[in-house]
Amino acid sequence: MIHTEWLASLSPWPEEFGLSRMHELLARLDKPERAFPAVHVVGTNGKSTATRTIAAYLRADGLRVGAYTSPHVSGWHERLDTDARAFEEAVARVRPVAEEVGATQFETVTAAALAQFAADGVDAAVVEAGLGGRLDATNVLDARVVHLTNVALEHTDVLGETREQIAREKLAVAGRDAIVVLGEPEWSYIVPGNDVRPGGARETAEAFLGRRLDGGPSVAPLPGRLEQRSETELWDGAHTPEAVDWLLRHLERDDWIVVASVLRDKDVDGIVRRLTRAGSTFIATRSSSVRAVPERELAATARRYFDHVEAVADPTGALLRARRLGPVLVTGSLYLLADLYPRELERVRADLG
Repeated sequence: MIHTEWLASLSPWPEEFGLSRMHELLARLDKPERAFPAVHVVGTNGKSTATRTIAAYLRADGLRVGAYTSPHVSGWHERLDTDARAFEEAVARVRPVAEEVGATQFETVTAAALAQFAADGVDAAVVEAGLGGRLDATNVLDARVVHLTNVALEHTDVLGETREQIAREKLAVAGRDAIVVLGEPEWSYIVPGNDVRPGGARETAEAFLGRRLDGGPSVAPLPGRLEQRSETELWDGAHTPEAVDWLLRHLERDDWIVVASVLRDKDVDGIVRRLTRAGSTFIATRSSSVRAVPERELAATARRYFDHVEAVADPTGALLRARRLGPVLVTGSLYLLADLYPRELERVRADLG
């Protein structure tokens, strides 16, 4: 998987946010983003689930659909809803041009997705935004429908310090003729010139199709997004206070050993404080993301709220420690889950001999 390894080596962050490099990259690839109509999914929580669900509705209606989500947990191929070999080929298609323009990791994988969808001749693409919307690499689509899941405080150093500022950044992807489906109708005043409708994934698919749908498709869960690993172990990528609230509503016990890593640009205190409702023991660790809060700093925050707190730098070590103490809840960041997945697979293979 030489091209995927190259992709992983790229910087995930640009020196300066902007779309000029992305437009140049796509222009050299013959503008694949113009080859299909699209649904653009923005928001704080639930974007990946919404993206896959919308795609499932459209596929159930007989359309050939490409779905693009981020970040991944089990492997890079998860982002294009494909297998590892097909993902490798998608990256190989764009690598020469990406290297020429100095594209970032997210710009490259986004271009790979759009080029793959064009090559596949899809009838529609459902594309999840990465960071915000206005300056996100996915904001090269003239999407037929834009879906906003919800808005919470996140990446405040980039997107703004209030929910309204963040909502404006996210809804900036909506072109003049786009139908906008709002999971939170309170933001309708931000796009007054658009056809604005309340709703979720189903309503978004209906807006794209231009008619009502009967029934609904089954959607396979994404790895790490409320994933029951065993009767006594649960992994969830909740990374905002609102996402933690949603997680807590689905827990059937309150004696979990919480293993968590949180990114610095999130509401760290709000996330940690809410997690006290899951249990009284907190094991702080640190994912491989450059934005992750150091484990000792996270532990210091946790000591304000939890009865027992430990700091274990290595995520696998933190998980093994938690398993010795009781039922385990791993949460706080999808990057943490992505770090644990390959190590867990290696452990299972070793156990099998």
